[in-house]
Amino acid sequence: MFETITPLFPGLPGGPELIVVLLVLILLFGANKIPKLARSTGQAMGEFRRGRNEIEEELQQMNGDDDEDATETTTETSTETATESTTTSE
Repeated sequence: MFETITPLFPGLPGGPELIVVLLVLILLFGANKIPKLARSTGQAMGEFRRGRNEIEEELQQMNGDDDEDATETTTETSTETATESTTTSE
């Protein structure tokens, strides 16, 4: 009685939907421009990854500096506490 209607693009496109998307791209950009478009997209993704890696390295260096500062502070505090306890017990 009732027919179920399935959407044209449920979830990720695959099969016929992918062919439709590729045909639309060819019509919009032309066959000659698609390789150039793909190449520039790949270069942009590579640049983005390099920038992300640089930021991650800077954050790790900053965290490494903070860890060293925390270790120095802990050592100084431990030394002061040990000196105070020795002075108090005498």
